[in-house]
Order: sequence, then structure tokens, then C-alpha cells
Amino acid sequence: MSSNNYESGRLDLPFVGHCSFAKAPICTDWNNIDADVAILGVPNDMGTQWRAGARFGPRGIREASTLFSFGHGGAYDFEDDKMYLTQDQVKIVDVGDADIVHTDMEKSHENTYRAVRKILESGAMPVSLGGDHSVHAPIIRAFADQGPIHIIHFDAHLDFVDERHGVRYGHGNPLRRASEMDHIFGMTQLGIRNVSSSNRADYQAARDAGSDILSVRDVRKLGVEGVLARIPEGKHYYITIDIDGFDPSIAPGTGTPSHGGFLYYEVLEIIQALAIRSEGDIIGMDLVEVAPAYDPAGVTSILAAQLLMNSIGFIFHARHGESADND
Repeated sequence: MSSNNYESGRLDLPFVGHCSFAKAPICTDWNNIDADVAILGVPNDMGTQWRAGARFGPRGIREASTLFSFGHGGAYDFEDDKMYLTQDQVKIVDVGDADIVHTDMEKSHENTYRAVRKILESGAMPVSLGGDHSVHAPIIRAFADQGPIHIIHFDAHLDFVDERHGVRYGHGNPLRRASEMDHIFGMTQLGIRNVSSSNRADYQAARDAGSDILSVRDVRKLGVEGVLARIPEGKHYYITIDIDGFDPSIAPGTGTPSHGGFLYYEVLEIIQALAIRSEGDIIGMDLVEVAPAYDPAGVTSILAAQLLMNSIGFIFHARHGESADND
């Protein structure tokens, strides 16, 4: 978050300045990342099967995130009566984008993997902005030495297709590819619904790999505590969020919208509950499939930025424990 610019005489309103994520400092020297959280853009949408445009998601989310950086030196939530995102809780930097090579998916994924490795080697938590969901595969591969990891997956689609016409790394495959990695110990897949590219065999393969698959209606019946009870304790958690997990009435800017999706607090409250759970730790996040061109009002990018800002706040407030409540 920005420092308290009021004290220095700088107002720093959302529509001025550079569009780094939340106007966080920019760090382009990946050998010298000094932060708790590093924001990485992955503007790759070569894995899309229908409407492209998610390559502009990182820019859209960054611009939208400036709405939430007024220079207050933190964010007060009156419902929780807590200060989040204060300087002593979390330091965020924006490290720019992975180097995407036009038409070369293999090279682009390798560059994404290396970018995330640099962040992890620095000790910062990677928060990646997609791009389509294919980028999740190289991102989660970079966490090979962070296991055991349980993936929390919010999405309209299962993304468990194995291979079709030789395609193994499109946006319909990433959770299948993740399940094949030795450091992944099951998944909780939330919001899965309606027709999609995955067939009955894919669902069975996901369950065989340790996935717990819950639709939006399942989640609503269970409630937050019911969902949390189904997530194994004592793991490292990695959260991957496809913006089409949300209902298109609040997130129209995506390539594959699916009606009947989540509303904002349904997702946020699960993340908050997971963040404050005493057994386990959230070690990384990605948010993908924001395609700003399909949403002229920009509400999808704002939703994405707001969700990430609040999630980072919850995660690092929980890490600081009771001392954070005295801010």
C-alpha cells in the first residue's frame, strides 16, 4: 500500500500517478525483491478456446486497483473493527510482467515459471494476474519446493481436460496438469457448474486425484463453515480464481461467462475464513480470465482488484496475529 501521503503533502488521488498495483512501488530488478507480496502480471491468453482478451487483464486490474489506494496507510474495516494493509503488516511491490512470447506457449510458460521462482526465492508471496487460466500450470509448478500444497479453486469450469488435438496447456487443462505434480495434495474446486469442456471422465479423474468438487448451489447449502470443514487442515493453500466463477451480472468482462455464479462476499468470506484458520497457511494466489474489452464499465477489473486487496489484507493480518489488532 502507499504510505500516508497526507503527511508529506501529497494527495495522490486514484486518477493520478502510475498504475502499478495499488500504486505499490515498482521493482524491475528480480534479483533484489524486498517485499512480503510481489504482484506479477502474466498477460498470456494464447490458451483461450473462444473469446480472447485476457492478455489485457493485468493492465485492467492494475488500473482498477488504484481506486483503493488513497494514501491512508492502511484500510479500516468497520465490520471487523480492524486495520488491514498497514505498512507494518505487509509490504507490496509490483514486479511487472512475465515475458510473453507471441505464439510460443512453451517459451511463455517457461518465462512465467522463472518469474514466479524469482519471487519465491526472494521470500515474497507471489500474487499473479492473468491472462487466461492456462498460466496457472507454470505458476503452480514453480511452487515445487513449497509442498504439500492443497489448491483452492474458484471457477465455473473444472479445467480438468487431459488432452485434445494435442493441446495439453490451454485454459481447459491447468488443474489437470497441477494434479500431476508431486507437491499437490488434492484440490477443493468451488463454483463448478453448467455445461463446459470437461466431460464425465474428467470429473471422475479429478475425484480420483483427490478433488472435492462443489457447485455454487452446494456452497450455498453448506455455508462458509461447511465448506471450510471439507478443506483439509495443516496444508499450504494456494488459491486460483477464475473470474468467471463469479456471476456475469457482476463480472461480465471475461471470455467464457457462465450464469449462476458466485456473488462477491460468497468468495471473499471463504478466503477470509481460510486466512484466519490456525492450521495451514495461504502461500500464493492467482486471478485469471479478466478480459476488460467485454466490460466497458470496468466493474470486472474493479471486482478483481478489490478481491485481491482484501485477500492480501486478511492473509497478512492473520500472520501478524493479535498485534495487528492494536493498529
